Amino acid sequence: KESKFWLQVKNKIKDILFVRLESWASAGVPDLLCYNKNGKFFTVELKVTSNNSVRFSPHQISFHVQHPKNTFILIFLERQRAIKLYEGSMILDLHSRGHGPCAPVADSWIKVQEIFVNVT
Repeated sequence: KESKFWLQVKNKIKDILFVRLESWASAGVPDLLCYNKNGKFFTVELKVTSNNSVRFSPHQISFHVQHPKNTFILIFLERQRAIKLYEGSMILDLHSRGHGPCAPVADSWIKVQEIFVNVT
């Protein structure tokens, strides 16, 4: 599921250099290492869910707690065929409460593109 979502991200988000990282390479490191036109690196964890819950491994939680800046979690909601983008610092809330009660920083491809291009 995340592989198909990755293809969507790659096709919808422009002006960003993406490097897809293999999950077995280093536990907890996000799926995407990204570089924007401002010369800034950031990471994106991709998640796919069909309900309110979002599953994270203890390693993923640890990574985002230790690296709260310039990290993002991009969730694809299968039933709604929608996306939500959260800052990595939201991982504990997303893990415990799910995405429903948590306010995303973006909820459209256009807004996600804008945030990624403007990471400083």
